[in-house]
Amino acid sequence: MSLLLPSRIIEKKRGGGELTPEELQGIFEGFLAGDVPDYQMAALLMAIHFRGMGPAELDTLLDLMIRSGAILDLSHLPGPRVDKHSTGGVGDKTSLVLAPLAAELGLFVPMMSGRGLGHTAGTLDKLEAIPGFKTGLSLDAFRSVLEDVGVAMIGQTEEIAPLDRRLYALRDATATVPSIPLIAASILSKKLAEGIQGLVLDVKCGSGSFLPEPDDSRQLALTMTSLGNGRGVRTAALLTGMDAPLGRAVGNGLETREALECLAGNGPRDLTDLSSALTGEMLYLGGLAQSPEEGMRRAREALQEGRAIPRMIRLVERQGGNPSVVEDPGLIPMAPEQDVLTANVSGFVREIEPVALGYGVVEMGGGRRRMEDPVDLRVGFVLSVSPGDWVERGDPLGEIHAADADGLEWGRQTLRRAVVLGPGAPPPRPSLIRERIPAFH
Repeated sequence: MSLLLPSRIIEKKRGGGELTPEELQGIFEGFLAGDVPDYQMAALLMAIHFRGMGPAELDTLLDLMIRSGAILDLSHLPGPRVDKHSTGGVGDKTSLVLAPLAAELGLFVPMMSGRGLGHTAGTLDKLEAIPGFKTGLSLDAFRSVLEDVGVAMIGQTEEIAPLDRRLYALRDATATVPSIPLIAASILSKKLAEGIQGLVLDVKCGSGSFLPEPDDSRQLALTMTSLGNGRGVRTAALLTGMDAPLGRAVGNGLETREALECLAGNGPRDLTDLSSALTGEMLYLGGLAQSPEEGMRRAREALQEGRAIPRMIRLVERQGGNPSVVEDPGLIPMAPEQDVLTANVSGFVREIEPVALGYGVVEMGGGRRRMEDPVDLRVGFVLSVSPGDWVERGDPLGEIHAADADGLEWGRQTLRRAVVLGPGAPPPRPSLIRERIPAFH
């Protein structure tokens, strides 16, 4: 522990001072060991939230997080090791598409993902909508699946970045999640411990993201790419829009169905486009494509041909799930109460509010207020319209999938609020991909 007491370290950061490596090591390692109580760490996290961290402080924090647990050695694998991470958005199910797709195109994809919190769903919950699918594998089992299939998809294990795991639970409880240095260190501590050579970041911006302001999203992307590249992992980022849900489905099981349909070449255009672009970046970073554009073209062709379906079948089978679901997504359990909401007036779809839909799923039992909350993987929405569409009165706006009559009524109210209709056409939607930040920019 530093010569300074935890209270003095907190006071120094609260006043805008820069903490030394020794001070950071003392308080964070003390927290992990149980010597620094939650309330003092919560105070430090809040001070960091408001005061930020300098490059040297952030580098030290990232190093402490990585070294708090195991670091995988996957150098024996006979191919490039590249992963992807998204900062989270409503309807964002690209991991379920691109992970088997990238493996089919020659990469090894060791993907550790998270669960849903706030208004966004999590990759682990979507995978567990596949009956029997196990995301809680040991590191040895994770390696075995990765070696055999080329891709493995699990949750953060006890061995990987335990400091991050403890800090994240506290950040969620103290409203300090949307902090650029804390987000960057949290994401990269897990990814850099995976033993990867390349990383593609999908950094969301817009009303449905954790950092709605474009400047904040861009700063996060620049921070993470700088940290990743500085540690020898080729790291690029795409800034992508989250002003409307991605795809049509919102809710864990419904999103899994849509992702599997996309793997078969039948996905909505925006999901197909983004999954192809991210996979193209992965292929480029892994040296399997001469440019991101070439990689994207190859990924799109593979999706259209359904070439990753056998790879996904193998992944599901190896991780304990029912492989028949991959070719027949209708086997994913459905909610018992369903209804179609129709437009009560004619007009243009001015916007579809992603946060309203995300929290609507939470209120219907399909999300978490706390990490330990159970989740109904069946509930959610399937949209029938997109921003800019013209609808007549009585046309369908979307489906509601609920566990009971009360949930169905809440879903109707939520969808009615989220799909905003008006007499005038909305301005053209900006490109889904707003900016590309290359590795070693």
